[in-house]
Amino acid sequence: MEIKSKNVFVTGSTRGIGLAIAHKFASLGANVVLNGRSAISEELLAQFADYGVKVCAISGDISKFEDAERMVKEATAILGSVDILVNNAGITNDKLMLKMTEEDFEKVLKINLTGAFNMTKSVLKPMTKAREGAIINVSSVVGLAGNIGQANYAASKAGLIGFTKSVAKEVAMRGVRVNAIAPGFIESDMTDVIPEKMKEAMLSQIPMKVIGKPEQVAEVAVFLAQQEYLTGQVIAIDGGMTMQG
Repeated sequence: MEIKSKNVFVTGSTRGIGLAIAHKFASLGANVVLNGRSAISEELLAQFADYGVKVCAISGDISKFEDAERMVKEATAILGSVDILVNNAGITNDKLMLKMTEEDFEKVLKINLTGAFNMTKSVLKPMTKAREGAIINVSSVVGLAGNIGQANYAASKAGLIGFTKSVAKEVAMRGVRVNAIAPGFIESDMTDVIPEKMKEAMLSQIPMKVIGKPEQVAEVAVFLAQQEYLTGQVIAIDGGMTMQG
């Protein structure tokens, strides 16, 4: 798929990986929808001024189907279509299983997994009608390998991988491709405040011995949007953490 002039909706794109993905697509000439649960600042929108593309801010809660549907309709009214959807929005609520409540578990699944369903459901019909579209789901290496204290997060991200493969099979004949990215440890506000000893422990699990950057994840997202013979795949960008021997 040619990226230039396409319309890209990136959920959870006010910071971190989502923001990096939005910047990457805009730098290649795509129009971008910035999204978050709260109002998006003018300062954030101003970051995109030099790209010469349309950038709009649409706020809402992806965990509510009616909100997801409304946001896609708004984006379509402004841009004409949603050609690429990046389901990036997600949360964590880490606790050991013995201390995790039903609410702790369901809240994470509601945003990370049900949110992706809501957004995908909202864009899928027009994409299949146009016989063109790309959906990119941001999963995690935790969804591939699990992690202590993250049973809820791991379940949501593993579920997102199964969701990716199933939807990809359903819509492949309609010209819509669905793939997933599984980032490992990526620089963020969260990793900036991790104590040095904990960082060293994290790095010991990474064969390349470095933490990744959001911009590197963004490059994979663009690759998945462009490749027209690639669907139903999960690409781990993790410095080798989950490589199979």
